Amino acid sequence: MEKSCSLLVHFDKGTPALANEIKEALEGNDVPAKIDAMKNAIMLLLNGETLPQLFITIVRYVLPSEDHTVQKLLLLYLEIIDKTDGKGRVLPEMILICQNLRNNLQHPNEYIRGVTLRFLCRLNEVEIIEPLIPSIISNLEHRHPYVRRNAILAVMTIYKLPQGEQLLVDAPETIERFLSTEQDQSAKRNAFLMLFNCAQDRAVNYLLTNVDRVSDWGELLQMVVLELIRKVCRTNKAEKGKYIKIIISLLNAPSAAVVYECAGTLVSLSSAPTAIRAAANTYCQLLLSQSDNNVKLIVLDRLNELKSSHRDIMVDMIMDVLRALSSPNLDIRRKTLDIVLELITPRSVNEVVQTLKKEVMKTQSGELEKNGEYRQMLIQAIHSCAIKFPEVASTVVHLLMDFLGDNNVASAMDVAVFVREIIETNPKLRVSIITRLLDTFYQIRAARVCSCALWILGEYSLSLSEVEGAIATIKQCLGDLPFFSISEDVDAADSSKKSQQATSITVSSRRPAILADGTYATQSAASETTISPNIMVQGSMATENLRSLLLTGDFFLGAIVACTLAKLILRLEEVQPSKVEVNKALSNALLIMVSMLQLGQSSVLPHPIDNDSYDRIVLCIRLLCNTGDAERKIWLKSCRESFVKMLSDKQLRETEEIKAKAQISHSQPDDLIDFYHLKSRKEMLIFLTRQMDMVQDDKTSYLRNMLSLNVSAYCVVLNDIHIDIMDYISPAVCSDTAFRTMWAEFEWKTRKLLDLLSFSLMQVQVAVNTTITNEKEFLDHIIKSTNMKCLTASSALEGECGFLAANLYAKSVFGEDALVNVSVEKQEMAN
Repeated sequence: MEKSCSLLVHFDKGTPALANEIKEALEGNDVPAKIDAMKNAIMLLLNGETLPQLFITIVRYVLPSEDHTVQKLLLLYLEIIDKTDGKGRVLPEMILICQNLRNNLQHPNEYIRGVTLRFLCRLNEVEIIEPLIPSIISNLEHRHPYVRRNAILAVMTIYKLPQGEQLLVDAPETIERFLSTEQDQSAKRNAFLMLFNCAQDRAVNYLLTNVDRVSDWGELLQMVVLELIRKVCRTNKAEKGKYIKIIISLLNAPSAAVVYECAGTLVSLSSAPTAIRAAANTYCQLLLSQSDNNVKLIVLDRLNELKSSHRDIMVDMIMDVLRALSSPNLDIRRKTLDIVLELITPRSVNEVVQTLKKEVMKTQSGELEKNGEYRQMLIQAIHSCAIKFPEVASTVVHLLMDFLGDNNVASAMDVAVFVREIIETNPKLRVSIITRLLDTFYQIRAARVCSCALWILGEYSLSLSEVEGAIATIKQCLGDLPFFSISEDVDAADSSKKSQQATSITVSSRRPAILADGTYATQSAASETTISPNIMVQGSMATENLRSLLLTGDFFLGAIVACTLAKLILRLEEVQPSKVEVNKALSNALLIMVSMLQLGQSSVLPHPIDNDSYDRIVLCIRLLCNTGDAERKIWLKSCRESFVKMLSDKQLRETEEIKAKAQISHSQPDDLIDFYHLKSRKEMLIFLTRQMDMVQDDKTSYLRNMLSLNVSAYCVVLNDIHIDIMDYISPAVCSDTAFRTMWAEFEWKTRKLLDLLSFSLMQVQVAVNTTITNEKEFLDHIIKSTNMKCLTASSALEGECGFLAANLYAKSVFGEDALVNVSVEKQEMAN
């Protein structure tokens, strides 16, 4: 560091003419002009100007001024100018300011005395300070507390100088006497701080002598007391017992800051269960009593640390922590749930789940705009509880199923995923879940939720009544067939060529989206399109949700309906003894599938059916027309087995994530680089610019700042500094939902940036020549080279199809997220 700087103000308007104007203004008698001139002079000096002739002008025309603002600016000026020569000796002209400083220390106005004492705290030149010692000591007895506070700080600063003990031989004794008689809390705090830093034994003796009165001291003094206790106990651990009583007494202090510091001091000094429990109780009380959200977040961080180091004690505090959910802030609620979910035990899970259920019911009021997001967090928390402790699933699953029709699609989807997992892991709940799902299926409005619910019906409807009920529910939600008439198709084809007034309903537009396994699929995004009112459903829209979604062009859902019907018909053949009923259900299912194909190929919709959905529906038709034992086994057993394997992979990933969190991480500090500049002239160079160019594939970043160089500066010519980003990222784990959310957010931000720059966003396709012949091996090579973690389940990467897609994830040492989607296609080599 070249020199210390307590003040920094940017100013880039300096010119030689301005320096002359400053001098003229200082020599005049206009006080406002002098104030402006002093401000400009200070800013010029802070930004590299020297102004060598200005000092004498200031001594002659500014020192005698009685204006308080001028005197304040004068002290700032004296603070930033160089007061020594190149060899460290005080400049002779600095003696001129000593008399002025002495006069200020004896000034009748307490403000002038106070700011002068504060100025002396920033002086290191003994030659200037020594003549002022008597005046400084005399200010310890001034009538005004403001002067006494700053006088103590000046004494402490001078005493800490290399020659300070010679300048103020009896300073500790003087301050100790002052401390015993002083009444002002801030002055007492400064005096105790001086003893703490300069004569620790005296501070300890004073504390132990007045131990019974510590709770009556002011907040500022109590904070210094806690700091002293921490310092003493770090150096002498055997004396911890003396100070525990003081800390316990301060836990009841009226100041929240003191109470917070007490809890932190207890944790740092002792690992005894009593001390940790007292600290945890204190944090929980602060969590409820403080209204500032930042304070709540900080307290939650401390509780999280206690959870990691003293989990056995924190499990008893789980309900106290859970009360923080009363805060309307989502960040506080999220952090609270994260802590609580790791503290749940079989003894407390029922009470926690009951509290979460009450919170879920509160979100139905609709009073807060973010109730949907909060409900999603609660559903995920209940899901986690039910997976860890299956016995509580029965108490929450039916309540949560009421939210399958929630307007918040993410929340409803979380419920569907929760139900899908619970019905597999808790076979006893299968019948009640299927019954409840059949009763509430018509309420579902989101295509994604419908898809998940249909899969559950197709896989877990086993008895005759369940299968028939599922088929009847699907038929009811599809409505009457066909979806349109031939005459309407002709009318729609003719009217599409003309301009007409039509009722506007939502029709899906499509764009590529990344699925959980890393592959691309068509994602619906609502847009306004016109459709003839003749095509709309005649009847109740409340119970025909599947029909409404199909008429918006969502044929991906139509393919899922076809697959579900195919599974239900295959299972009906096993449980229904009457062949007539089976054939009747089969005919109705085929009619539904053919009607969906007919709708997709008609001209009444602006978008025809996509090829994937078409092939899927045709496959279901062929399956029902000609079913073999192998196909039956695949559809009725293999699908469930794949889901079970997916759940086991998910549990494995969660276990790895817990292990990764348990590992101790060390934050890597910034790399410090010293820069020197080569110069051939002896004059001092000012307003130099250091430029750093970060060269990356196709962009360059710049970092500039101003600096000045003295004559004695040295130089080193540096080559390019190579920084590998791979050294700063490490593999990490996140959920599929979190990955897709981050991907959508980053994609949106990138698209907005490219729109501003008039660029277009495209997928990068690269032809690769490599000796690796297997797609999985090539993916492993990419993972190793990029130091990332593959989130795609291993089961999704099996098989030999010449194509592979996967999602990769990593985090930097600075907490930044890195997301990659890799799609690898193996092509035949040319001859």
